Amino acid sequence: MTPASRQATIDKAVGYLDDGSFEATLRKRVAIPSASRVAANRPDLWRYVTDDMQPFFERLGFTTKIYENDRAPGPFLLAERIEDPRFTTVLQYGHGDVVAGLDGQWETGLSPFGMTEKNGAWYGRGTADNKGQHAVNLAAVEALLATKGSLGFNLKYLIEMGEESGSLGLEEMCAAHRDELKADVFIASDGPRLALERPTIFLGARGGMSFHLEINARESFQHSGNWGGILSNPGIELCHAITALVGRTGQIKVPEMTPGSIPENVRTALKDCHITPTAGDPPIEPWWGEPGLTPEEKVFAWSSFEVMEMECGNLAQPLYAIPPKARARMQLRFPVGVDPDAVVPAVRKVLIDAGYDRVVVKDPTDAIFLASRLDPDHPWVSRVVASIEKTLGSPPAILPNLGGSLPNNIFSDLLGLPTIWIPHSYPGCLQHAPNEHLPISIVREGLAMMAGLYWDIGETAA
Repeated sequence: MTPASRQATIDKAVGYLDDGSFEATLRKRVAIPSASRVAANRPDLWRYVTDDMQPFFERLGFTTKIYENDRAPGPFLLAERIEDPRFTTVLQYGHGDVVAGLDGQWETGLSPFGMTEKNGAWYGRGTADNKGQHAVNLAAVEALLATKGSLGFNLKYLIEMGEESGSLGLEEMCAAHRDELKADVFIASDGPRLALERPTIFLGARGGMSFHLEINARESFQHSGNWGGILSNPGIELCHAITALVGRTGQIKVPEMTPGSIPENVRTALKDCHITPTAGDPPIEPWWGEPGLTPEEKVFAWSSFEVMEMECGNLAQPLYAIPPKARARMQLRFPVGVDPDAVVPAVRKVLIDAGYDRVVVKDPTDAIFLASRLDPDHPWVSRVVASIEKTLGSPPAILPNLGGSLPNNIFSDLLGLPTIWIPHSYPGCLQHAPNEHLPISIVREGLAMMAGLYWDIGETAA
């Protein structure tokens, strides 16, 4: 066994990349087409757990349990290694399901479930979201055990197989097994870094909710030559109604949709963070969004309100007739400080007060992700930042929360844990799209960061 030291553990973890074993492991995991929204792939959700994850954990001395929930498309795996009840206990999380492969839409020579190396990155479905990310963490765990013979802390690892289906059943599972999931801190890896070259931690996630606006004026289309000018047009009416909710440059007009203010320590944390588009990314449009905020504050500390889809008539088969109805699906992403239960009632009131009483605001039917954020001044934040800085020589960016949505509130609110995410991906990874990929440079940094962090937790775990 390699003499136990922090650097030896880091070298061991990075060595899995250099000797090809990490690539071989990830290749096998990517080859399992565990798409949770594709009915034909439901057996693969189980296969990922029983054929790969469960044997891996048990080989490292973990006990494992599989749980099911009627709402979840696949199983949950809980792996535990309890070395001493007095030690710090860490709860980690990853999801082994992926989105549909989109076969035939990938670049020539690439395929979703056959991992391919190209231009310094591994291409394949799940390389970035999320198989590659939890593979990094698990390899670092393996390195620590190989070097030291023990963790020095207690580790519980939860693998979900339905995150891409909205994490259905995750909250119920965690509530039912709250005692088994008890821990001192939650650490996970998902989502992107701030930028390709900037290691990052984030402390929560913006919430997300969608709802429909509809105007149903009449039953059928009416010829515009006969009725134009004397019948209302739902498309025009709906467009004007939307402007009562959001201005022409994206400023939200409904106070209940925004947090109202940004905490000072959140502003301070974001001063060291810079959104830097890379090749292929769209340029930032500074005139859009809440006036007076930096781009980083707009994405990570404020709300955004979007028209995601609109329907009015049929562009593919024009009828030259006034459409009878129009509808739009609206999406709100929001930080801590917004009550999602107050949003739809507030929208209804604003529209009625503005004279748009014919607009029907539908209650949300999609899952609502709640916003969550660990205080940037929490001791676990400084502890993780110090460890990463010791490994890499510079501190990571600290995002108070991710701009997107994750089921973080289940761990922060339901289980009451401080939550820290250490992403091993970047904004241009094309997750959910053809050509999803994971830069090998991020894997190398991730293996080093996590191996160093696990060592540091183990050295002060009791």
